[in-house]
Amino acid sequence: MSQTTDQMELREEDIRKHYPAATALLTGFDHTPRIATATAPARAQERSPGIPRSSRFRSTTPGLATRRTAAKHGVSLRATIEAADADDALTTPLQATALHALRRAIAIAQAMGEAYAEATGLADLKRANLAHALPANRKTEFSERLSAEALITAHCWANATAYLLSPHASETSVEVGEVEELIPDNAQIALHGLLWELEQDIDTHAPDDAHLIATLTAFAEQVMDKVSLRSQAAPHLAPFQNATWQVEVDGLTIRGFTPAAKAKSTTLTMPFKKPHEVVGNHIAKYQAMKLSKMLMAYDFERRLNPFAELGGFIFTFMGDGKPGTGKTTLIQMMAGLINDYCKVADYPFRYQNLSTDNIDSYQGKSGQNAKAFINTIVDPNVIGFGTIDDIDQLAGKRGDRQSSAGQLEITAVLMESFAGANTVVRGNCTFGMFSNYPENVDDALRQRAGARFLVDGPQTREDYIDILHLLMGKGHDIPLGDHQAFAAQEIKRAVAVSFESHARPHEEGLLRVFDRVHAQVGALDTIARMGSYLKAIQQADPRFTGRAIKNITDAVKVRSMDFELPDTWMEDPTLFLHQPYDTKLAMISELRVPVTPEMVIQEINRYADSEFRYADKSDEAAIAAMVREYGRQEEAKRRYLEGKA
Repeated sequence: MSQTTDQMELREEDIRKHYPAATALLTGFDHTPRIATATAPARAQERSPGIPRSSRFRSTTPGLATRRTAAKHGVSLRATIEAADADDALTTPLQATALHALRRAIAIAQAMGEAYAEATGLADLKRANLAHALPANRKTEFSERLSAEALITAHCWANATAYLLSPHASETSVEVGEVEELIPDNAQIALHGLLWELEQDIDTHAPDDAHLIATLTAFAEQVMDKVSLRSQAAPHLAPFQNATWQVEVDGLTIRGFTPAAKAKSTTLTMPFKKPHEVVGNHIAKYQAMKLSKMLMAYDFERRLNPFAELGGFIFTFMGDGKPGTGKTTLIQMMAGLINDYCKVADYPFRYQNLSTDNIDSYQGKSGQNAKAFINTIVDPNVIGFGTIDDIDQLAGKRGDRQSSAGQLEITAVLMESFAGANTVVRGNCTFGMFSNYPENVDDALRQRAGARFLVDGPQTREDYIDILHLLMGKGHDIPLGDHQAFAAQEIKRAVAVSFESHARPHEEGLLRVFDRVHAQVGALDTIARMGSYLKAIQQADPRFTGRAIKNITDAVKVRSMDFELPDTWMEDPTLFLHQPYDTKLAMISELRVPVTPEMVIQEINRYADSEFRYADKSDEAAIAAMVREYGRQEEAKRRYLEGKA
């Protein structure tokens, strides 16, 4: 496909002409900190013994005595980086890589600032200012545009630094804290302040090469976060935010204040499962297989999935069931399918699980871990699959005194990321939440799961024969007997039966509501009658809100896509995967099926069944806890009275 019309090239010659200035910045400059306080000792030359240092000058001019003053610091990032590993007297390969990446990033940032200045008239204002010909009525505009250029330069430098160093990152992590010395007076001063503070952090946090790269990356990420916040209130940034710039040599795409990322795949070591190895769980297995193929329809050029545009894409889902029913097996199956499809299409695939290891006692760290997990998966340059296993242990329930601060931080991040004001569903990734006890998950977070997968494991006699046959393996001579192995796992037949079973609710409480409404209004075959059923459900369970209706309608749209993309499309990428976006959209649209009242009722019952199931379990758990508490109180009272007597 052709490039979008707003994409421009940042030419290599325009970047390389800034190399000398970038090298000079890395070699040495002076900076007097305005906001931050130096944490590393200043590199002053040693004097001969017996020669005292001069005392600090204190101004006697009225008004200046109380003004904050700071010593001027000589900054030499090159020397600081080369001294990062005290065990090696020579510059190491990673140190050289870091220096080259920093020089390249500075040059890219300066070229980007120059392009902005030329495109917006700032360059003319600079020339007029140098000639002392700047009109008085344009001084405010000049100052604002200089500040805008400073923010652009700072963000582009941090963006390019993080992007260029990402292939060299390791498991080592560093907490550098919030960036303070961001001075948006102009581009040069902004770079001076940031590089000065970066040198302080390297001195503090980088005793070796691994920590050096981690420090540079962490600092760059903090700069991008701070600049993005500043940019929300700064004027004159629209020309930069509304355009896309491409640095061809590095493969770097600059899209406003959005961080770029290398499209790297994760190396998966989990044992993959084939669909026939997932016994039972027919609807969950079917939807996971469909979703795996849906992800592959994502168009990297348009950055959109036709299924997301048509309304049949599952961005978040929740799988719940008793322990041992196959949630982990379902994850292994889905990750394996996506991984295999991505290998055929030559797409980068990224899988990550958010686990209890991400809960940290350090305030704010748990939220940062959760946000990093989200950002890793939603990266528009990859196909992503994120899982949150045992989410009831990981994300705290608001109002529950047993939830730690770290768990509540994770809950807040997940809620904002899954259905927040800034959530954008491109269709390149999906998130699965799994739990044995979904009733312990915060109601608002649970309702952000657009689809529900009941992971109930083997159910029929055939299922139990199949799972025994599968797990026994081949190291025995016991005959199979009168049974066709895995015939009951034939997905289309099993799914049809499973969907039809939801023509009536499964949960006793919901079944009473269904029968009552059916007796009052008759068959639920119109929007009005279905709406009456939904209102009756809400009266029985106040947690059944408008978000529940949205999840149900999304599930109905998924059912309208009740087809599997042909396997041949996954095997030969030229047939579908590598087709232009509009072609893929047309091919998918032709396969859509009409929405029927039966579909809608089945999806209402499936969703409401899950909510009633969660509520019943939650209520029973609460009642049992109260009974135990009353029992303890009675026993305590009895012992107290005996002791008093």
